[in-house]
Amino acid sequence: MKRSIPVSLLFLLSTAAAMAQTPPATTPSRPASQPVGTSGTTTSPPPAPSIPSTPSPSTTTPATTAPTTATPAAPAGTANRTNVSSSDYRLVPGDKLRVEVYKDPQLSQSVQVRPDGKITLPLTNDVPAAGRTPSELRDAIVSSLKTYMSNPTVTVMVVETVPPLIYVMGEVNSAGPQPLVGKMDVMQALASAKGFRDFANTKNILIQRGSQVLTFNYNDAVKGKAAPIYLQPGDTVVVK
Repeated sequence: MKRSIPVSLLFLLSTAAAMAQTPPATTPSRPASQPVGTSGTTTSPPPAPSIPSTPSPSTTTPATTAPTTATPAAPAGTANRTNVSSSDYRLVPGDKLRVEVYKDPQLSQSVQVRPDGKITLPLTNDVPAAGRTPSELRDAIVSSLKTYMSNPTVTVMVVETVPPLIYVMGEVNSAGPQPLVGKMDVMQALASAKGFRDFANTKNILIQRGSQVLTFNYNDAVKGKAAPIYLQPGDTVVVK
């Protein structure tokens, strides 16, 4: 006698057999570099922000300044050392001269005008120098040497000069010697003497020039009625 198999059991068996013959579905693999939750398009990471380069500080070399050498000033109180070329310069006591006699080194001398206004040379003895120009002194020396030689050739050079002086005395506020600077007249000399005292006689001012005596009226000079009197080295202005 045959047994009947339930229908439900047959259905289960057929389903199991069909599942055993069907290959399992393959799941697509995810790229390793693709993060979970993103689409399949690969996005490259944004570039790293560029860091601005810091310029290196330039080194400035300071300019080198060459040291300057100061010229030392001439000591105060020294006389003027200059070769006087002016033809109208007149010698005064204290001037230093160089007298050259051509081809005669024994007669060539360096001399100084003495306080009495003279110089001393071999053969010529004392020769007046103060008040003369160098050319006039040269002619005087030539005349003296002609007794001892024919046609002497002489050169007189002024090596060192002293400032010429004038003298203001009498009824002035600052009496005494004054340097004769340039072309100075009596009015300028009185101004350098700081004016008159209270009882000064301004109408009869005397200027002594060697053996010569000149008169000067200050009042007329102020009004423009008197010509200026220019002073010479050694002049003495006397205000009574």
